[in-house]
Amino acid sequence: MRLCFVGDSFVNGTNDPDGLGWVGRACRDLRAEVNDFTLYNLGIRRDTSADIRARWRGECALRLPAGIDGRVVFSFGVNDCSWADCGPRVAPDQAMANAQAILMECRALWPTLMVGPPPIACADTNSRIALLSAALAGLCGGIGVPYLAVFDDLAASFAWMDEVAADDGAHPRAGGYAVLADLVRGWEPFAAGLSR
Repeated sequence: MRLCFVGDSFVNGTNDPDGLGWVGRACRDLRAEVNDFTLYNLGIRRDTSADIRARWRGECALRLPAGIDGRVVFSFGVNDCSWADCGPRVAPDQAMANAQAILMECRALWPTLMVGPPPIACADTNSRIALLSAALAGLCGGIGVPYLAVFDDLAASFAWMDEVAADDGAHPRAGGYAVLADLVRGWEPFAAGLSR
């Protein structure tokens, strides 16, 4: 089995002193159950849904050739909601169009999951992230892609929010990423879909 995790700096694990992020921690725990898999972390800092739409297919195709048991997990959205000049970096309707195109194409090729965007230390951006997360949940439900909404749980997590506020205002450190990894590992579609 080969697992591609595609997304932004949160997928990358930016600012984690252990270099694992949530992806590394979730997969480290998965190895206790399933040892025969290869992990590809395809997280790029500052990537929006538009950036991911432009690159994901080529990057996954190189790593998941025909005959390989592949899976793809997406997570993005915070950068779409970040403010640039006079509005969000990606308008909400375009962000949803990007997400729909990505997920519809991917689910036709490989089993696909999506982890929602997390909160940061900016209230205005968080209001946009929360709306995007809810919209993504509706989109995923409508097209049959399992979706894990993490915004509310992480917004209520002292480990996540305190580390985000104490660091760069967006990314946690080891403790915050561990909380997100626990949410992912405890999510039935991840555990079931990636453990077989």
